[in-house]
Amino acid sequence: MKKIGVIFGGMSTEHDVSIVSGISIIKNLDSKKYEIFPIYIDENGIWYTYNEKITEIGEIKVGDKITNITKIENAMEYMKNMDCIFPVLHGLYGEDGTIQGLFELLKLPYVGCKVLASSICMDKAYAKVVFEKAGLNQAKYVYIRENKGKYIYVDSKFNETVCSLEEVTKKIEQNIKYPMFVKPSNSGSSVGINKAKDTASLSQAIEFASKYDKKILIEEAIVGREVECAVLGNEEVEASCVGEVLSAEEFYDFDSKYNNSASRTVIPANIEKEISEEIQKSAIKAFKAVNGSGLSRVDFFVEKGTNRVIINEINTLPGFTQISMYPKLFEAVGVSYSKLLDKLIELAVK
Repeated sequence: MKKIGVIFGGMSTEHDVSIVSGISIIKNLDSKKYEIFPIYIDENGIWYTYNEKITEIGEIKVGDKITNITKIENAMEYMKNMDCIFPVLHGLYGEDGTIQGLFELLKLPYVGCKVLASSICMDKAYAKVVFEKAGLNQAKYVYIRENKGKYIYVDSKFNETVCSLEEVTKKIEQNIKYPMFVKPSNSGSSVGINKAKDTASLSQAIEFASKYDKKILIEEAIVGREVECAVLGNEEVEASCVGEVLSAEEFYDFDSKYNNSASRTVIPANIEKEISEEIQKSAIKAFKAVNGSGLSRVDFFVEKGTNRVIINEINTLPGFTQISMYPKLFEAVGVSYSKLLDKLIELAVK
């Protein structure tokens, strides 16, 4: 039996979502194939074994706390006994190449993208540079950095201008039309995102986003359908069918994802075959462009009126609950949740 360490929790804003994903994976791994070692990292970065019997773990919801844990005194020594690590850590320190680098140093096989792909895709601004080089359609964007109350405007040639909030807002307005989205560049689950419709709301959105990251991405709003495609593989990459997100809110923010039951997904999406195939091909191209491996969920828009396929972002470690988009997309093409976990571990060991 392979020894599989499943790591969840972590120090990011997605800590609570990671718990739900991690517990779901632990409960669905085949106990006849694997000896499972659940590892919980709390919000302060302290590592614990999770001692609950897998057969007795109840339903876990976003916001529930983890109990019945024992502190791990030497996490690196503890992990060295594993055959493979399944990191289910969304966001900073788990999805950004940080913990992947630790696994590389320990020479441990692990599920998912390697250091480079993880770090590129976690930083939305730099992912856009790669997507542009790959010739993928994108929303028009600029990015800025916050530093000690000032804002650094970075143009398309990476020239920098130090501005006040008022000045940087004017520069953004000269390049992007309203409405626009303001996002922390390094954040997930739509945390810190706001839609700006005028100068006042743009200034407020920039200040709010800077609480989550010093680098802030500003994008034109795309009017259209929000769709997603899952990819699986290393060199030989396969794409799932395409699914559509129908948000109950004005846009798909954290609350609409996890707290509003009126939000729903349609799998497969009711779109033309040609558009679906273009999305699948673009998902694989984007995944390979960032040197992805294992898995990712690639998010797109289909623009209203033109049907233009526009890439939004890549999630290298997407949500993995029973109802999350990534496993549901592959389930729709005949790959069960447990079988998907088997495939991901096989890819990691290879």
